[in-house]
Amino acid sequence: MKTRRSLGDMIAVSSPRISLMGSRDRTDTDTARTQEWHRKPAPLERPARSGELVRLRQQFRREATERCDRRSGDRRLRVLAYSLVLSRSARPDEDWNTLQTEAEQRGYAMGARFHDVAVPVTTTCLPGSGAGCGVYTPPWRRPGWGEVERLIRGGFADGVIVLDRHNISSDDDEYRAVIKELGERYQAFIHLVIPEELSGPT
Repeated sequence: MKTRRSLGDMIAVSSPRISLMGSRDRTDTDTARTQEWHRKPAPLERPARSGELVRLRQQFRREATERCDRRSGDRRLRVLAYSLVLSRSARPDEDWNTLQTEAEQRGYAMGARFHDVAVPVTTTCLPGSGAGCGVYTPPWRRPGWGEVERLIRGGFADGVIVLDRHNISSDDDEYRAVIKELGERYQAFIHLVIPEELSGPT
C-alpha cells in the first residue's frame, strides 16, 4: 500500500510537469513555424492558381467565338465595358479609351459602358489559406456590375471587357466564381486588357 501511494503521489506530482513541458514545447515550435512562415515570400501556389484562372477565362472566350462563328460569319462578338473607379470624383474616361482601343484591336463590337465606385471592405486573411483577400465589395453587390450581368443575361452581349481582373475582384475565389457564372450560366466571357499574370492588386 505504501508503494502504491508513493506511485500515485509520483504520478500526481509529475503529470502536470509533463503536461506543461509538452505545452511549452508545442508553443515554441508553433512560434518558430509562424515566424518562419512570415519570413517566406508569397505562397508558391499563387502562380498556379493564376494560370488556372487564365485558362478558364480563355476557354469561355473560345467557346463564345465558336458560337458566334457558327451563327454568322460576319457578326462580331459584342462586349460591354466595365470599370471600377477609386472615388466618386474619379472619371473612367481614360479606362474607356483603353477599353475601346483594345476592343477595336480584337474585333469586338463594344456596347454600353458601366462603372462603379470602389468601396473598401474589411477582410481577414488566414495565413496559409492560399486565397487572396477582396479589397472592395464583391461585384455582385455593385449596381454597375449588376447592369452588366443583366444585359448579358438578356442576350444583349457576349461578354465584358475590363482593364484587369482587379476591376472585378482581387480575391481568387470571387473572381473564379464570376468567370464561371458568366461562362457556364450565360455562355459569356471576360476579356482583360492586362492578363492575370501581369496585373497587380489595386
